[in-house]
Amino acid sequence: MATTQLVREVMTEDVVYLPAETPLEAAAREMREKNIGDVVVTEGSALAGVLTDRDIVVRAVADGQDPRQTPIGQIASRDLVTVDQDAPASHAVELMRTHAVRRVLVCDADRQLVGIVSIGDLAMEMDPSSALSDISEASPNR
Repeated sequence: MATTQLVREVMTEDVVYLPAETPLEAAAREMREKNIGDVVVTEGSALAGVLTDRDIVVRAVADGQDPRQTPIGQIASRDLVTVDQDAPASHAVELMRTHAVRRVLVCDADRQLVGIVSIGDLAMEMDPSSALSDISEASPNR
């Protein structure tokens, strides 16, 4: 009998948090240095959104916003999609489909953020021979 993988088994635990007033340029540097595609945006102690590398390009650079002056809170996605860490990984896939997102925040039973699961994380764990898995595992181009 096959076991069902849980979200906590495929998620990334090292979440990077940045305050909403952080300039885009600083967030982009942080993403590059940590080799990640997203950061969680905070306002005080509250979660305010998620900023992805794609958000920076589509919502800021393409609109001519100054990355040194534009705060990440201004362009971050505010609609947070969450999943319980003990849910089946397939539930995270369904949430991504339903909400058309590539990342889902992972919470524990107390609704505290404990990780992020991306479409790449899921591909590498659930279908390691897929093209998406190969791309997700590859080193970034420099």
